[in-house]
Amino acid sequence: MPTFCLTMNMIDSVRPLRTACALLVATLVAVGGAAAQDKVLNLYSARHYSTDEALYDNFTKETGIKINRIEGSEDQLLQRIKSEGANSPADVFLTVDAGRLWIADQDGVFQPIHSKVLDERIPAAYRLASGTWYGLSTRARVFVVDKSKVKPGDINTYEDLADPKWKGQICTRSGSHVYMLSLLSSIIEHDGAAKAEAWAKGVVGNLARQPKGGDTDQIKAVAAGECAIALSNSYYIARMMKSTKPDDRAVMERVRVVWPNSNGRGVHMNVSGGGVLKYAPHKDNAVRFLEYLVSDEAQGYFANGNNEWPVVTTYKVKNPALDAMGTFKPDPINMIALGKNQRLAQEIVNRVGWK
Repeated sequence: MPTFCLTMNMIDSVRPLRTACALLVATLVAVGGAAAQDKVLNLYSARHYSTDEALYDNFTKETGIKINRIEGSEDQLLQRIKSEGANSPADVFLTVDAGRLWIADQDGVFQPIHSKVLDERIPAAYRLASGTWYGLSTRARVFVVDKSKVKPGDINTYEDLADPKWKGQICTRSGSHVYMLSLLSSIIEHDGAAKAEAWAKGVVGNLARQPKGGDTDQIKAVAAGECAIALSNSYYIARMMKSTKPDDRAVMERVRVVWPNSNGRGVHMNVSGGGVLKYAPHKDNAVRFLEYLVSDEAQGYFANGNNEWPVVTTYKVKNPALDAMGTFKPDPINMIALGKNQRLAQEIVNRVGWK
């Protein structure tokens, strides 16, 4: 309590001043409590990468802002955010895939923000002009092929996957998985819905087995001889290239990476990203956090920790596994297309039986 107030408390007759002092103390306590609260960021994250811990720890060291994190699946967290409504403690929602970010935005969970840092460092194709969500790292969807069965030049484009010559030679995860839906969404954008559906039907006709498992399972299926060609996100491949496990090394010796459409529109890209939530109680901290994630330091963690490409094009990657995968031409398509075509992509998947 201030010395002045202590003095006034000793003088019982000066009641007005005592009342004023009580109000002053209450105000100081409230301000102090608010200041403590201001050093907090509540994060809902659907990114399940242990290497992200370094991102969060370094943000706290740099800013003094403590991150309270809740992890879950995209659907679980999005439902939680909507259920909590205006009472939600969450400040930021992070997830993977532009399709999921689009769905969250359509559900109205984000608020638009204005950040010169984000607008300058993130290419326009990887963020919404409205400022509701931003791509923070990128990944490519590529082919993994059996070296002994697929020679260089045998397959060059996503469209080639539907060629009957590959009948019984292709492995994929479920067509309804968001990674596959986003790829199909990009084909809808480039080739039109009719050609995209014909393509999807052709791919299903060429499958070596019923879709199952994740991307790592597809890579291993190629190495095991179950199929000659599989689709995978690039960071799964880089992860296996860096693995010290003998089994993983043996798998990577059997396969080769192909960058589809590199001589045309470019390789299909996607993002991991996030936005500030509509009722964020710590909006300033939330904006600061997103700005930190596009700093050179954080972009380095995305690249070296989880083998993703930085969204900031001026950052120079220093990851031997990514370098070993070779150079490629990225598809410049705006991420909005991957979201707005998702529903049609799912309808196509259902019609052609890409389970």
